Amino acid sequence: MNEARELILLPYTAVSFSIVARFIFMYLLYTKRSTNLYSLSFCGLSVISSSIWIPYGLMVNDIPIIVRSGVEILLLSLSGIYIIRNRCIVPC
Repeated sequence: MNEARELILLPYTAVSFSIVARFIFMYLLYTKRSTNLYSLSFCGLSVISSSIWIPYGLMVNDIPIIVRSGVEILLLSLSGIYIIRNRCIVPC
């Protein structure tokens, strides 16, 4: 019984930490008004990675992977749009 609870709790805890980390990344982008191409590259590569994880999560029926990847795609897409917008307003 305890082992089954840990198997459910562990992935949802990891998903929670991952989502909080993305919000911290977004906060830093916002406060620093980032135009950094490295941050933009990170966003793009992470969106691609998460896009690959979603079909895998569907194949193995793993809800935490699907949720994490979906939320990450949304947050990183918003971050990428913000960086591009800042680059258009304040050219490097």
